[in-house]
Amino acid sequence: MPWQVSSTCPINPIHAAVGRTGQILFFTGSGNDPNNVANSAQGVALWDVNSGAFSTPTVPLDSNGDPIDIFCAGQSFRSNGQLFVAGGTLAYDPFKGIPDSFVFNFTTGQWSKVASMYRGRWYPTVLTLGNGRIFALSGLDINGNLDRNPEIFSSSINGSTWNIFIQQTSPFALYAHLVLLSSGKMFYTGAQLGGNNGVSPRILTLPSKFNQAIAEQPISGLEYSDNGNQAASVLLPPAQDQKVMIIGGGGGTATNRVNIVNLNASTPTYTPAPYLNNPRMHHNAVLLPDRTVFVCNGSRAEQDVSQSTMPAEIYNPATNAWTQVETPTVNGRVYHSVAVLLPDGRVVTAGGNPDRGVYESRIEIYSPAYMSQTRPTISSAPTTAKYNATITIQTSQAANIKWVHLIRPMAPTHAMDTEQRLVDLPISSRTSSSLSVQITSNRNIAPSGYYMLFIVDNNDVPSVAQWIQLT
Repeated sequence: MPWQVSSTCPINPIHAAVGRTGQILFFTGSGNDPNNVANSAQGVALWDVNSGAFSTPTVPLDSNGDPIDIFCAGQSFRSNGQLFVAGGTLAYDPFKGIPDSFVFNFTTGQWSKVASMYRGRWYPTVLTLGNGRIFALSGLDINGNLDRNPEIFSSSINGSTWNIFIQQTSPFALYAHLVLLSSGKMFYTGAQLGGNNGVSPRILTLPSKFNQAIAEQPISGLEYSDNGNQAASVLLPPAQDQKVMIIGGGGGTATNRVNIVNLNASTPTYTPAPYLNNPRMHHNAVLLPDRTVFVCNGSRAEQDVSQSTMPAEIYNPATNAWTQVETPTVNGRVYHSVAVLLPDGRVVTAGGNPDRGVYESRIEIYSPAYMSQTRPTISSAPTTAKYNATITIQTSQAANIKWVHLIRPMAPTHAMDTEQRLVDLPISSRTSSSLSVQITSNRNIAPSGYYMLFIVDNNDVPSVAQWIQLT
């Protein structure tokens, strides 16, 4: 069966991240339960996909020995493969944000605290930049007010620090979806949580100094622009094409709207694309290694489990069409659901939290059709690579390989993932048993860090990935 229930998660898996160790980190803090704040340091589950075993690396306490609640933080990967986590929950009802920041080391299985932000941030957006620094936007501050002064995290041998922009931006929404562009600028897709605060999709340009304003260039054309709540958005493959797709979303009830913008165009404008077969919000979009987009989870209405029984769908950019595929065994993956790509090409889905104290604990794995095909294999490949370098991949199927690419591991929460991208590695030459491919010279196309390296044959069947680090 394409969908198979795999394991039971011991926590409400609101946040997820795929490590290069073959493990998935789930974390939840207090887990959308104000009665569980005292136990929020234990709201972590590190899952070994192969063995099915869970461990529970605890989050460090504050200086008073009290727990720090990373429920509803933001997250992205550092160049060393550590997961960076910033913000979380200071108080419930009304919600207020914390300024704390952490890194999780998949190799040691341990959390470490790093420098705190200037502002508390609940539901912030966190994005890794091409220079390795980390950008934090929006979120509710320690007083429960929407923050409009973004910050940047930097680290060196002398420690870590945050710098804050002193001029305010537009009132960007909570969990505003950001995509790093090839220019080093950032694109707000229009997808977010709760409402757009009147802010349209736009390109952000960082100034050279923190006392200068972040420039904002609005992008027009987005249909149903007020229906971006819990939409999904992805940088379509390959990243070099700079095309962003926004998928579904809602405002009470869901839409099946799909729009695409070409950010390489001289005047970028969203234009309609084929719509989903099923309206969705709270869903997840996953780039598959055959260069298609897999959409699962979600509901036709806000957190409505009764309207969540829907087949998954796959968008093929080559045919510009959606295809419905199998319906999951587990439904009810609405608010707080996640989905991530595994190195073998399968997709893990987890979570679903329609009400406080009620969540879906079963983890289910989807096997796309290519999993049952004869797959090409990588017999050897470098474990590290420099920018603008040519690397050699050994494979007995070299003559039949169509694509070679990198996929950055996913780190989603609340239908948002600022990490996900597929980077083409053009084939410069080949022999009967090897491929020579070119690494991009642009760190904004492929920020430094760990990637899954795939080869794909002429039948669009991908290999199992090998991990490679761009340095």
